[in-house]
Amino acid sequence: MTDYDPEHVDIRPAATVMLVDDRPDLQVFMMERHSGNLFAPGMWVFPGGGVDRNDDRISAQSISLHRSDKEASALLELESGGLAFYIAAIREAFEEAGILLALDRNDLTRPDLLDNETAARFQKHRDNLNNHGDDFIDILNQENLILDAGTMHYIARWITPVGPPKRFDARFFIAQMPDNQAPIHDDKELVHSRWMSPQTVLEKFDAQEMELMVPTVRMIQNLAMFGSADEVISAAAANLPYERAKVNTRTREVVMPSEPGYDSASNEIESGWVRLRPTHG
Repeated sequence: MTDYDPEHVDIRPAATVMLVDDRPDLQVFMMERHSGNLFAPGMWVFPGGGVDRNDDRISAQSISLHRSDKEASALLELESGGLAFYIAAIREAFEEAGILLALDRNDLTRPDLLDNETAARFQKHRDNLNNHGDDFIDILNQENLILDAGTMHYIARWITPVGPPKRFDARFFIAQMPDNQAPIHDDKELVHSRWMSPQTVLEKFDAQEMELMVPTVRMIQNLAMFGSADEVISAAAANLPYERAKVNTRTREVVMPSEPGYDSASNEIESGWVRLRPTHG
């Protein structure tokens, strides 16, 4: 029994970012959600969460670089407000994984979060942000930072199907791991984290050693089509057209065009549109 009506759960705008790196093979940063979380308990995920009003404030005050709201909205196929999704993804990456895709306003260098003194200061910022003591916009102003929205590339949209107590219209981004930083889960909402190759994630999922949501599995499958982080980022930057995800009703697998069973698959079970794929062949 549930104490909510699944048919009337509001769909909240959200953003998530896949952090990739060559270590030395292509790997993606994965985090395990706490088993007590209301949404996706115990699932392995990418950093992400809901878009909030402060993300709109940052967008309005132009505290971001390389993308205007007009450009961001065009990429997300929105009339306006697209930049807030990029900002939400950057903020969530900092809150949940300690990674900050930002630049110094004066010389456009990245903060060195491996320096002990700097790391301690930014960890305090992160703790205050997670404890709702500071606004993200205040941290950016204190540290004289501007967000590097151009570092991230938009690669997918997934809408949570009817059923869970929380539903999201989630925009997926991808970014290469910045130098002089090291990700670590927040140890509250996220209880474990590790770098993993796409193949390892899929093997552990198949062996029921990792729990993944449907969109996560599909995005990892698409990531596995690449050989390096540079290849992934290059393809993501190409802003390829959407491909509609469907569900093979026989195997229950999410399939994309050119994959077996796509023509007869259903588009009424999962709502997903994916741009991440190789640009050749």
